[in-house]
Amino acid sequence: MNTDQVKGSVKDIAGKAQRKLGEAIGSTEQQVKGAATQVEGKVQKAVGDAREVVKDARDQRKI
Repeated sequence: MNTDQVKGSVKDIAGKAQRKLGEAIGSTEQQVKGAATQVEGKVQKAVGDAREVVKDARDQRKI
C-alpha cells in the first residue's frame, strides 16, 4: 500500500461521514461537501492503485 491509497481511503470515509451528517441534520451544503470529499478520496485512491500496479509490474521485470 502506498500513501495515496491510504490518504484516499481516509478522505473517502471522512467524506461519507460528512455526507451522512449532512443528511441527518438536513444540511444540503454538508452533504455536497461530503460527497465532494468522497469523490476526491476515491480519485486519490485510484491514483494510488495505479501507482501500485506500475510498481508491481516494474518489480516483475526485475526478476
